[in-house]
Amino acid sequence: MELVTASKNPFFDHATVQFFLANRGDSVVGRISAHIDHLAIAMDPAQGMGPGTGNWGLLEAEDEGVAAALIGRAEQWLREQGMTRVLAPISLSVWEEPGQLTKGFDHPPTVMMGHQPQRYQHYIEALGYNPAKLLRTYELDIVADFPPLIARIVQSGERNAKIKVRKVNRRNFDAEAAIILSILNDAWSDNWGFVPFTNREIAYAGKKFKPIVREDLIMIAEYEGEPVAFMMTLPDLNEVLHPMEGKLFPFNWAKLLWWLRKPKARTMRVPLMGVLKKHQSSRLASQLVVMMIDKIRHAATSQYGSTRGEIGWVLDDNQGMNAIAEAIGGTINKEYTVYEKAL
Repeated sequence: MELVTASKNPFFDHATVQFFLANRGDSVVGRISAHIDHLAIAMDPAQGMGPGTGNWGLLEAEDEGVAAALIGRAEQWLREQGMTRVLAPISLSVWEEPGQLTKGFDHPPTVMMGHQPQRYQHYIEALGYNPAKLLRTYELDIVADFPPLIARIVQSGERNAKIKVRKVNRRNFDAEAAIILSILNDAWSDNWGFVPFTNREIAYAGKKFKPIVREDLIMIAEYEGEPVAFMMTLPDLNEVLHPMEGKLFPFNWAKLLWWLRKPKARTMRVPLMGVLKKHQSSRLASQLVVMMIDKIRHAATSQYGSTRGEIGWVLDDNQGMNAIAEAIGGTINKEYTVYEKAL
């Protein structure tokens, strides 16, 4: 409810949003959002967004006819707002659930990842949309040892007195969240689709993450005393929610609270990581990333009973992160496609 409530979600501070429902008789048979992120249209078009680019998302449709009507209505609204191009699906911010799942339908969705029916892909492509960007997730056996080369890189970093990889301090989480998101804004600023986090969004994200944050699953890497990289990992909340089938009563609320107090999860998801731009082309960047992964995977297996990790999403042209994911034994398990169309 907070996601779609303007007074609750700071995304609305810099976005114009319109929601639509599709009715067939007395029944609601679909929904869609159409929105313009004014920070996104101020970005360089070479980064994917830029002037004239609107979005739609939050699509749910009973059948192809409903989907076509909803997408057509969203396109009409965007044209009325002066948009000349649509990039979709994005629900609502690019930081939330971008893209249509196009590979990995047999893998259950992890926490904070979209999971649309495969038929939606065909609905979208039939309306003249073409792929604009591919987003990947990698799965990883976190019980297995690192390859020897990666293990040596970790050991070398641990001997380097200039490097410190530390857990976040949950009692000072607001300040830690600000450090993390300031690194993120710098690290991702040249990436496709980048839209900066505002101060209100930083505060809001900190509040939303806090119930599932665990100190030993979020790392900040410092170099010569300066925070230069971070990695955030979340236990897969969906594993406990799925058997509840959307119901908290009579006893599921207690099960959920107990899980939040002491979570156990087969899967850990890495939704966000970043290294300051000034270090991204150096060997230090790769070293910091694998050191953080190593510390987190030890905590995940020993304290949370985890056996599997999922890293993503990762842009298909992010050569550095794709190379790291493959070097530590990761394999692509899901792909999400963001589509574009001229209006």
